[in-house]
Amino acid sequence: MTYGIKMMIWAGLTFAFMNVFIKLTPGIPSSEIVFFRAIISLILSAVILKRKRMSFWGNNRKVLILRGLFGTMALVMFFYSLHKLPLAAAMVVHYLSPIFTAVIAHFYLREKLKWVQVLFFSISFAGILLMKQVDERLQWFPVLAGVGGALFSGAAYNCIRKLKFTENSNVIIFYFPFLAVPITLAIVLITGNWVWPSVKEYGYLVIIGVLTQIAQHFLTKAYQSEMANKVAAVSNLGVIYGLVLGYLIFNDVFNVWSILGMALVVIGVVLNLYFDKQKSPKI
Repeated sequence: MTYGIKMMIWAGLTFAFMNVFIKLTPGIPSSEIVFFRAIISLILSAVILKRKRMSFWGNNRKVLILRGLFGTMALVMFFYSLHKLPLAAAMVVHYLSPIFTAVIAHFYLREKLKWVQVLFFSISFAGILLMKQVDERLQWFPVLAGVGGALFSGAAYNCIRKLKFTENSNVIIFYFPFLAVPITLAIVLITGNWVWPSVKEYGYLVIIGVLTQIAQHFLTKAYQSEMANKVAAVSNLGVIYGLVLGYLIFNDVFNVWSILGMALVVIGVVLNLYFDKQKSPKI
């Protein structure tokens, strides 16, 4: 098992626990949660950069800004889907991001994409459609928000990969909250959806912020150490974490057809990971 794969496994586990605390704050709008999370991450990132006497601004600022923008939009959409969908279902939809990561990497990073991978991607999307059809808890708008979050995540992951040779991981991590704070604050002010958290919710928001920083460290190391599509595929282990934690904490139960749909999503991405890339023509 490579270093990048290990880092993604730890990132997935950390993100899974973070998602639990997000679901424990259903009264707080998703954009506001991202705002509080970004505030904490911004402070921690700035302290780390200051302590290491590193520049805050990096070298490839255009891609760093895009990484922050894409990451912010991905989180706002994903957190919204977490509030509206069962934990495991929201995580499964979000884990479509490896599909978008691989497709974007093909055009943006010139990483190889095979015809047979399109079949594997189709299997994953079929799994999402099956879940939607058999589970009445899954409404179209939250599902589409989750898909949109996965798309923006794929774009953000490719930016991280692009920055591998020009930026320190701490600078990449810093740019996400640096962009997320003003963007989410603007969203909250424009929509007028600000909700003052309770004492318990403030505690949850702090935990979310700390777990975010830890997970972002693992995530950035993973994408800087391995090909984007390989690392993204391993992230699907989070589906298993979501099923277990959702059942234990929120009593989320799924019927056989829903679980089959989730399995199709995971199978499609895992096949994409283990397929012999040397035996098929490049698309």
